[in-house]
Amino acid sequence: MSRTTENTGFTCDHCGGEVRPLTNGSYRNHCPFCLYSRHVDMRPGDRASACGGLMEPVDLLYHSKKGYQIVHQCRQCGHEQLNKAADDPVQEDDVISLMERLARG
Repeated sequence: MSRTTENTGFTCDHCGGEVRPLTNGSYRNHCPFCLYSRHVDMRPGDRASACGGLMEPVDLLYHSKKGYQIVHQCRQCGHEQLNKAADDPVQEDDVISLMERLARG
């Protein structure tokens, strides 16, 4: 699958937000409004998973070279995966909210 094919808009299955594709040469794999994703990959970008479950944002990590990474856990099968947070000002408040929620426990 090419990045052009992967870089398409979608309607978030969790919050219903209309998500536009990125225009910075990257592609989006999570909703910028609620940070949820879909379990479609076995390895990042391969689209080989048949699960299709909702991937809940459960943690946030910082990597010096990759920046913020959202830890997603599939609500259906439990698979965990790291996803680089998209460079998108729309989601900054949601990343901050996730950090605050995790800090509260």
